[in-house]
Amino acid sequence: MATTTGRRPRVPADTSPLNDVHLRGRVSATPEARELPSGDAILVFRHVVDRPPRSATAPTSARVDTLDCTAFKADLARRCAAWGPGDVVEVRGSLRRRFFRAGGALASRYEVEVLAASRVAKSTATGRATMTG
Repeated sequence: MATTTGRRPRVPADTSPLNDVHLRGRVSATPEARELPSGDAILVFRHVVDRPPRSATAPTSARVDTLDCTAFKADLARRCAAWGPGDVVEVRGSLRRRFFRAGGALASRYEVEVLAASRVAKSTATGRATMTG
């Protein structure tokens, strides 16, 4: 049985909502421009982020998270369109749930709405990234 000391639980000073995503990983394929039914143009790409090993003694298996990313702003989309497979990029944005119709049924998916992005390292012909200046 837990005892109470009469103290109130510690509450963070700032309790306002926060939806902030910060990722660093590699682009899995060439980003693709798409047009939405509304006529808006977007750029979509997949961002692959390696997971840290479970422990120092655990075998290193290829564990990754693949996240769909979308850039809505035209200037940001143009910059991201220059990326290629294997480029290491840093992305900041917000997690969004998007609803759409697929085969007559309502479907949804989570994606990162990209608000800022930059290339950290460019992929070479061998698929390995090199630092850009």
